[in-house]
Amino acid sequence: MTYDFTDRIQRVEPSATLAISNLAAEKEAEGADIVDLSVGEPDFDTPEPIVEAGKAALDAGHTGYTSSNGIPDLRDAIAKRLRSNGIDAESDEVIVTPGAKQALYETVQTLVDDGDEVVLLDPAWVSYEAMVKLAGGELTRIDLAPHDFQLEPALDELEAAVSADTELLVVNSPSNPTGAVFSEAALEGVRDLAVENDVSVIADEIYERITYGVEPTSLASLDGMADRTVTINGFSKAYSMTGWRLGYLHATEELVSQAGKLHSHSVSCATNFVQHAGVEALESVETEVTEMRDAFESRRDLLVDLLEEHGVDVAVPDGAFYMMIPVDADDQAWCEAAIEQAHVACVPGSAFNAAGYARISYAASESRLREAVERLAENDLL
Repeated sequence: MTYDFTDRIQRVEPSATLAISNLAAEKEAEGADIVDLSVGEPDFDTPEPIVEAGKAALDAGHTGYTSSNGIPDLRDAIAKRLRSNGIDAESDEVIVTPGAKQALYETVQTLVDDGDEVVLLDPAWVSYEAMVKLAGGELTRIDLAPHDFQLEPALDELEAAVSADTELLVVNSPSNPTGAVFSEAALEGVRDLAVENDVSVIADEIYERITYGVEPTSLASLDGMADRTVTINGFSKAYSMTGWRLGYLHATEELVSQAGKLHSHSVSCATNFVQHAGVEALESVETEVTEMRDAFESRRDLLVDLLEEHGVDVAVPDGAFYMMIPVDADDQAWCEAAIEQAHVACVPGSAFNAAGYARISYAASESRLREAVERLAENDLL
């Protein structure tokens, strides 16, 4: 039979990040040694206390459904963590989700209707656009590339774009794909625009534990933002728990009650024993987080130096584990050549609405980073 696919599903394209990863996997299956710098995943094992807590939860029989919004102990621990970031949070204002991506999806579906304007700060993570299109929203984009990916110099442009017709503004700091950490002054500018125009804001803070020499500001902690900010976070990045699929959103009880309807009718709840492991992550795992962050900082510094030796200047990221490097105008062709010729996998900047760049993930060992740069240089790709 021939299926009659919906308009909404045909508005979106497959993930470009996963497409590159799939191509890298194909090359590896053919016997090629690929240095894969494309995936947004820490290359560290999940810390042992978290693993043991997950095992203990299984042994204790925590394998059934939980309350839809999450087990009380985890929601309490999340609210406590949010309060440490200056957010006035209570456990009833939290939904625990199978991954931060699900929290984002539920938020967008709850707030964005057909024709609603959503403002993105480019370069932007590819799934934001897809989620907005699936909800029927219309995108307005602010280009931060001319400002070394920082928001503060672009506040005038943002002010010109945001109006009373804007339904939602998405802010991701620390940023995927740039690693930029927006200044408190920049976020105060966002606050002023949001309050003035009565705009809701998504604050995607999934990388907030991975910063280098700067302290990130949580948008919901700023005066006037508590009732209009949906804070998104999770366990994948800071605790190297990507495959565990555990995230959360925090918002007003009114929004939580509405988003909770979609949550209950779609995923029912996050996995029971994984939630118990999440409690352990929040309450006892700090040394491992610090060690991982320090390793990423050392890799960042190494990569900046290696690229500089080949005449490549980059905007040095203050967070996450990504770096945008300038490449040919046709960044898709450059990334394909990088895989085919140098056996190095990167993601085209155009996937993030940043043509002329490629995203490198330095969630790889220092030896592999050295090898990647050497291979790119040897093939005249730097």
